[in-house]
Amino acid sequence: MNCSQGENAPGTRPSKTTPNAQALPAMLCMTAAVVLWALPATAQESTSGSNGVDILGLRGTRAQPAAQQAATAQQAPPPQYDPASTGAIPDPATAENADDSLFSLPANADDPFADAPPPDNGRRPSTALRRTAARNTVGEIAPGPMRENLRAEAVDQDVNMPVEREPTIDTLENPLIDQRAERVQAIERLRRPHDERPFAPVGIRAGSFILRPSLEQGMTATSNASVSHDGSSAVLSETTLRLNAVSDWSRHAATIDAYGNLRRSLSGEDLKESRIGVDARLDLDLGNELRGFGTLNYLRRPESASSPAAIAGTLSQPIVQTVGGSLGLEKDVGKARFGIAGRLEHDIYGDAELSTGGSVSQKDRDSTLAALTLRGGYEISPALTPFLEAEVGRRQYDQKVDSNGYERSSDRIGARAGLALDMGEKLSGEFSAGWLRESFDDDRLRPVSGPTIAAAMNWSPERGTIIHLAASTEAEGSTVAGESGSLLHSLRLSAEREIRANLTANAALGFGYRDYSGSNGHDTIFSAEAGATWWLNRYAGLTGRLRHERLRSNLPYRDYDANSVFVGMTVQR
Repeated sequence: MNCSQGENAPGTRPSKTTPNAQALPAMLCMTAAVVLWALPATAQESTSGSNGVDILGLRGTRAQPAAQQAATAQQAPPPQYDPASTGAIPDPATAENADDSLFSLPANADDPFADAPPPDNGRRPSTALRRTAARNTVGEIAPGPMRENLRAEAVDQDVNMPVEREPTIDTLENPLIDQRAERVQAIERLRRPHDERPFAPVGIRAGSFILRPSLEQGMTATSNASVSHDGSSAVLSETTLRLNAVSDWSRHAATIDAYGNLRRSLSGEDLKESRIGVDARLDLDLGNELRGFGTLNYLRRPESASSPAAIAGTLSQPIVQTVGGSLGLEKDVGKARFGIAGRLEHDIYGDAELSTGGSVSQKDRDSTLAALTLRGGYEISPALTPFLEAEVGRRQYDQKVDSNGYERSSDRIGARAGLALDMGEKLSGEFSAGWLRESFDDDRLRPVSGPTIAAAMNWSPERGTIIHLAASTEAEGSTVAGESGSLLHSLRLSAEREIRANLTANAALGFGYRDYSGSNGHDTIFSAEAGATWWLNRYAGLTGRLRHERLRSNLPYRDYDANSVFVGMTVQR
């Protein structure tokens, strides 16, 4: 072959060929040269045995010179690299698909419509491809954790699985759903916590206090409006406003109880009266088993017509105001209990309006009581603590001499023994009994003395039932010339029962005994009351109440009976 045909002979016109046509003869010449150069070496290799013996006798005998053996060793090709992991380099071509031609084409390359698979390059599929094929195939076999085990087995067995589309979750049978991934119900359908008192007041937060106000409005029909010996029937409008406030403190505690009552006659006996009362208490935890407390009291009320100092022939009884307070400390030393408290109380009497016109001053009855109480006790058990208590004090009248010329200021002394109980919500409180004596500055007046009782206990025999016991002894003054006064012993037992969540019933029994000093006169007072409240919802309810009161005395013009019924509505927050 003339490799110079690609050039134009001298004196001839250059042919109009493309650059690719001019380069083709040159490429063919180069290919022929490479084949001719490699042919002799191939022929020698193919005619020699594996043991180096020249089969055709072209290389001589087996015993070759040392120099020729060294040259032959230098021309031997280096050992081929065999990788440890499969797929690192392409595998060598086998005899079936080997093709020494540089320009060889695949089978049926000239047929564009042939549907032949791509040529196998003899290479082992990579680990990633095998894992993908195993995952796609096993996805249809078993869902859930079993699928992962089958995938691992397929990869270990080197199974060439076809690549298929991953099925959707909806097509899987019995999928294992995570319980935490379930749909959450709407807030309206959530199970709310059980409210043990669904009709109790929720209160109003004011700073660090919870306020619980209530308003009671109704009508009262009574057989004795003035609760006196000569009282008559009437129909009254009665309004009562109450407020309870409790602190929300972590260490100390404060409570406030206040009320206001207004009564007006709608028909029958004319009656106009109002009452206001406030009781506040503060308890302080001073640390090291030391506690402090303080109280503040205010009461404004009309004087009862059954009072021994009541003035006959008045349009309305005088207004009595009592302002008081106390301070005290309590200390625990082991099982011993010690306490000290001081009390101050001031009574103010208004003028009495007469039915004939004019008024009578009551300023000679204004007085101040100051008393100091010492207490010592010993804790027998956490629930029982007996104690002894001693009291000393003085009652000082604003006017040294009253309208009848008597000096009624007096010294006060008393002693009591009692028991304090603390059984949690089941039973708590204390009761005591003792003796009290008041000696007047005027020697013409006999001392007022006698036994005393005091109690404040709460008992809950079962859930929803509370029984309260209250008892007290009060020294009463007198405006009658030559009379010292009296001791009034009062006892009240009340019970409250929650019959249903929206129905509350209450009942009370009261007993009183008044002992006149210096005479054999006495009064016996009895009262009974029953009522119920039916709550329409948490904020409003219907209230009904029945009451009976009776007084019997060995003194003239003091007996009376009074029956009343109240119907109204209560609103609370």
